[in-house]
Amino acid sequence: MGALARLLGRRTADDGSPGGGGTGTATVAPPPTRGRSPQDLLHAAGLSTEELRITWLAVSWLLSYPDQDVRSRFGDLRTLVQDLPDRVREPLELTLRALTVRDAVAVQEQYVDTFDTRRRGCLHLTYFSHGDTRRRGMALLRIKQDFRAVGVEIDERELPDHLPLVLEFGAGHDAERGAKILRSNRPGVELLRLHLEDIASPWHGALVALCATLPPLDAEDRAAVLRLAEEGPEEETVGLDGYGLDADAAALGGQTFAANGCDSRATAPGPVPVDLLRGRPS
Repeated sequence: MGALARLLGRRTADDGSPGGGGTGTATVAPPPTRGRSPQDLLHAAGLSTEELRITWLAVSWLLSYPDQDVRSRFGDLRTLVQDLPDRVREPLELTLRALTVRDAVAVQEQYVDTFDTRRRGCLHLTYFSHGDTRRRGMALLRIKQDFRAVGVEIDERELPDHLPLVLEFGAGHDAERGAKILRSNRPGVELLRLHLEDIASPWHGALVALCATLPPLDAEDRAAVLRLAEEGPEEETVGLDGYGLDADAAALGGQTFAANGCDSRATAPGPVPVDLLRGRPS
């Protein structure tokens, strides 16, 4: 587990995130998880907690902007995933291979085109679940409270639903809460996987591996995926003020209107203040 320790330690140092083990109390009740306990959600795919943590960390790095620092971690990632079950190891190795053999600048350009200019390529989970609506502010706040409950604080400029950040949280801080966040946004994760498959993206393997760690899609999930594919996320053209939102939720929701790079009208990457995407061109 030396590679896991190195990757977790490097990411914590780079991002300024405090380690796990802190205390705190969430003030916003989490959304229902369809009758399943946190442990049920964690192990519904039949993987051990350690296998989940390793897979999530690998996917987190693979879905981060591929600057020089991220690419320098690929050797550790290969070592880290080599003992995983085939259903997660093989797709992870496919993505690693695809990102390694190509020119670094070309991979960076493709990353921006894939994840910053297409709605279906959005890496912000609550965008799929709630679109640009008032409800999204509350969903973001629930995730942020999950982080705070174990002593993890993120920069005020960051959106806590960014998929690499959620995966890092689940891998390095609280696997059960990480599983709950992912399960609450399962249709969006599936839509992202399908989109990456459709465009033959080198990052498709990372999403295949991620989905292999989650509970199977149920009828409600499948209906939600179909609805998202046909209609897209919801939109609102009005502001968030004056609708009884908690101030923190309104602030988080307001950030999503400002610039999250997930809108279909986007033609170029906008400002992205998430520290995980260090090195991204402005």
